[in-house]
Amino acid sequence: MNAQSSRSDDHGDSGRRTNTPVDGYVEIDGVRLKLSQPYTGSAPWIGQREILMQLLACWITVDESDLPLTPRLVGSPGMGKTQLVIAAAKEQGLPLYIYQCTADTRPEDLLVTPVLGQSGTISYHASPLVSAMVCGGICLLDEGNRMNEKSWASLAPLFDGRRMVESIVAGIQIPASKDFRAAVTMNDDESTFEIPDYILSRLQPTLKVGFPNKQDEMAILQYHLPYAENEMLAMTVEFLQASHRLKLDFSPRDGINLLRYAIKRLQQDSNHPLSRDQAWREALERCLGEEASDLEELARRQKRALGGEAVPLGLADLFFDADDPMHPDRDEDDEYDGEYDDEDA
Repeated sequence: MNAQSSRSDDHGDSGRRTNTPVDGYVEIDGVRLKLSQPYTGSAPWIGQREILMQLLACWITVDESDLPLTPRLVGSPGMGKTQLVIAAAKEQGLPLYIYQCTADTRPEDLLVTPVLGQSGTISYHASPLVSAMVCGGICLLDEGNRMNEKSWASLAPLFDGRRMVESIVAGIQIPASKDFRAAVTMNDDESTFEIPDYILSRLQPTLKVGFPNKQDEMAILQYHLPYAENEMLAMTVEFLQASHRLKLDFSPRDGINLLRYAIKRLQQDSNHPLSRDQAWREALERCLGEEASDLEELARRQKRALGGEAVPLGLADLFFDADDPMHPDRDEDDEYDGEYDDEDA
């Protein structure tokens, strides 16, 4: 981009001078940034229209002084949180930039990264987040609770009234366009950081992405696997719906992967083909683990692990079932009080 370009816009409340992006570059206070490319894929959001409307409502501004909200989308892995934001961006007609958060994400990764060129000169590359800020697009911070506090701290001024970030590496402040919107996805699992309260207070509201109903789950599988047979689709949907009722975390993504593997196994050897049921059972165990073959037992074990059932208090409980007649602590009221048959005698 020509550094002498006279076209410039003032964005945000910070008053920093930002030239209009041209040919993938933008100049901010004399520093030339190479912008990231927006995400170009698309797919429909199937079912659960209400959660999509809630997300879109967060990005509405109702007055010149009003600011958009930055919601966090919470749910189990594989629930389609990323797809939800992709669909929302399409409805808004704005470019979408996705940044995948990790445990080793640094502040400069989130903002501006210096890159050494072949000629020995340093060029500055804007992250997807900064590119969305400059271009007036939508940024998705995917799996945000995998990111450490130091990185979150660099974004604190972006998600309040200041609407800007400061790149120490490039030595510039970067204001956000008035059209900039953002959302953060967070998985419900243990391999994450605790988000500090001063960041959580900026990421509001919390939108819970739940499990789809039976019809929506079938439609999701059919969309992603249009070549799957109805019988195998039905088996998978019944399995997923049963797991949802038992509050297990098997997701539509799990169902898609299970079906893909089963179909590949069926197609593998025409001389010795597996039956559909055999292929599906094998796929279930290989993709989700052998314990997935008995959902009720898996749910009971999970409940015990979470403290939902009392643990044995006596040493005898380690060696005898509660209803074992030989249990030394067995209550007399539990003893068999009917007539003994020949085998009991």
